[in-house]
Amino acid sequence: MNNKPYSNTKATLALAKASFRSIMRSPSAVVFTLAFPLIFILVFGFLGGGGVKVDLAIAPGSDLQNPIIKALEQNSVVRLIKDKDTAELKPLLEKGNIDAVINVQKNAAGTPAYLANIQYTSASIDKGNILRSVLNNMLYIINTKDVKPSIAQLNESTVHGRIYRTIDFILPGQLGFSLLSTGVFGTAFVFFSLRQNLVIKRFFATPVSRSSIIFGEGIARIGFALLGAVFIITIGHFFFHFTLIHGVVTVLNMLVLALMGLIVFMGFGFIVSGMAKSESTIPPISNIITLPQFLLSGTFFSIDAFPTWLQPISRALPLTYLNDAMRKVAFEGAGLWDVKHQILIMVIWGIGIYAVAVRVFKWE
Repeated sequence: MNNKPYSNTKATLALAKASFRSIMRSPSAVVFTLAFPLIFILVFGFLGGGGVKVDLAIAPGSDLQNPIIKALEQNSVVRLIKDKDTAELKPLLEKGNIDAVINVQKNAAGTPAYLANIQYTSASIDKGNILRSVLNNMLYIINTKDVKPSIAQLNESTVHGRIYRTIDFILPGQLGFSLLSTGVFGTAFVFFSLRQNLVIKRFFATPVSRSSIIFGEGIARIGFALLGAVFIITIGHFFFHFTLIHGVVTVLNMLVLALMGLIVFMGFGFIVSGMAKSESTIPPISNIITLPQFLLSGTFFSIDAFPTWLQPISRALPLTYLNDAMRKVAFEGAGLWDVKHQILIMVIWGIGIYAVAVRVFKWE
């Protein structure tokens, strides 16, 4: 007779192994976790391209009452930034978070009336070229309005920084897309199916604990999602030159963020599983949770491009903070402590989500 005590640890690992195999055989899991994000990465990676808005900062001490600044304020392509000091502008320019800095001063010599010094950054070459074209055209119009073509003169220089490619924006967003899909749809469908097919009820007839069931499924989904994340990052880096400032260290930091995000998103899946009355109601409930985040959390487009009234809604969503943290870690070389604000928001979301999940989740 075997008197060895029952091991819930072994049960958890066995459940995780079985669940992982099930996930690998699921077409929907592969499509949402790998195929869709990879397709978007390939499309945007090949297309390249830039945005329609150029961020131009006004240097502290710059003259603001002049034809150049007034013309820039009326230009739909240029977004003026007026609230940064010199210490803030330098790193923002080097990292490509702003595309140029302009400093307009009255000319003591009298002709031309104003001198405009502008610094571009090599971290944003595409937008810099757009801005250069806009400024040259604008100054031509300003100068030709007067009989004396000497109202303003433009002096240009370039600050060297890292090149910010389209893939550096798109790939972190697609990682977030993958994690949210896996966490919500995967968790909701699996636990509803286990409950509906009485698998969980059969588990209760064994010594397996409820925590072992959850941890087993969780380990499988986390393992699958992290493998998918490594695959996506590898494709992006080696085929499209996705920026990884600190190499392997950056990848590890991104995987830690991915783990945090997935745990939060799985909480949404538990809620959907508990609320769904039938399997057919899972997709609409899940889409109510995921679609606003896919569209509004900076997955495909910068939040700054949205209308002002919509931006607070975007900044309230958990996927926004995951995407933001991923981009800072990958392109700017930030550590986990540097994105503590984003992590804190995700933790707060996680606490709230699991508090709701505990109340609505059903075992039978």
